[in-house]
Amino acid sequence: MTKIEINKEKCIRCGACIKDCIAYSIEAGADLFPQATSGGEERCIGCTHCMAVCPVGAISINEKNPENSLNPTLPKADEVLGLIQTRRSIRQYKTEEISLDVFKKLKEMLPYIPTGCNVNSLHFSFVETRSAMDSIRSYVRMKLLRILNSSFMPKLASKFSKYKTAFEDGEDVIFRNAPHMVVVSSHIHAPCANVDPIIALSYIELYAHSLGLGTCWCGFAQACFKLLPRLSEMVQIPDEYKPVYVMLLGYPSVKYHRTTQPESFPVTEIKEIQVGKMSWTKKARRILLNFIRG
Repeated sequence: MTKIEINKEKCIRCGACIKDCIAYSIEAGADLFPQATSGGEERCIGCTHCMAVCPVGAISINEKNPENSLNPTLPKADEVLGLIQTRRSIRQYKTEEISLDVFKKLKEMLPYIPTGCNVNSLHFSFVETRSAMDSIRSYVRMKLLRILNSSFMPKLASKFSKYKTAFEDGEDVIFRNAPHMVVVSSHIHAPCANVDPIIALSYIELYAHSLGLGTCWCGFAQACFKLLPRLSEMVQIPDEYKPVYVMLLGYPSVKYHRTTQPESFPVTEIKEIQVGKMSWTKKARRILLNFIRG
C-alpha cells in the first residue's frame, strides 16, 4: 500500500497535487491541506506525479522525497529532432565491447520509461560480453541448421534456403556480429504486456544513439526466442515473463554522413467530427481490422 505524506509546513494549499491525481487518491481536508482520500492509498498507482507537480516539494510517497528528484532540464527541440533524424538501424558493429560505465547509464535510465497503468512489469536482460553473445550465436546457429535440415520441414527449409547457406558459411545472419543485445520481457499478466517492451526499446534506442551506440530492432532474434525456449533460460528471463522483443547493441563500424530521405506516412488532419451511418458489413470489417494481429 502506498504511503502519502504531506509536509504542512511547506504546503501552500494550491491544489496542484489533487488536480493531477488520476487515481483520486488525494483530496482537500477541512483545513484545505491535501490528504489521502478514503481508500486512496490503496488506489494509488505510485506514479508520484503529486510529488513532481508540487511547486514547493511538500509531498513524499513511500519515503521517496522531493529533494532527491531532479529539476527538469530539457534539450532544445532541434536537438531532439536531430537525434531522431540521424538514428539508423545498425547492422555493422565493431568488435569493441560497451564499457560497464555506459551500460550503467543505460540501466539508470530504465526507471523513467513509461508503462501502462504505471505497472513495473518489465524485465531487461542485457548481454554484456561478446563471449556470452558468441555462446548464443553458436547455439542459435546449431539449432536453426538442424531445423532447416530436417525432413519434416521442407517448406520452411525451401523458404529460408538462402539463410541456410549463410549459416553453413558461418555468416551471422541473426545477430549481425553485434557484441551485445538487450531482451525486454513483460509479465504475462501485465495490462500492456505487448506494448510496454516496445516503448522501452524506443527509449533505449534514442538514449543509446546519444551515447554513440548503434542499435537494431532484431525481428530474427525475436523469432528465435519464440522458437527456442532454451534462449529464455540462457538470458535468465524469470518465470511468468515472456520475451517480447530484442535489440542489438554495439559501437557502429559504419558512419552515415547524412540523414536518409524517408517517405512520409499518411496523416489525417481532423478539424471537426462528422458522424454518418455505418453499415454492418463496414462495422464488422473495422472490428476485424482492429483486432487482426493484435
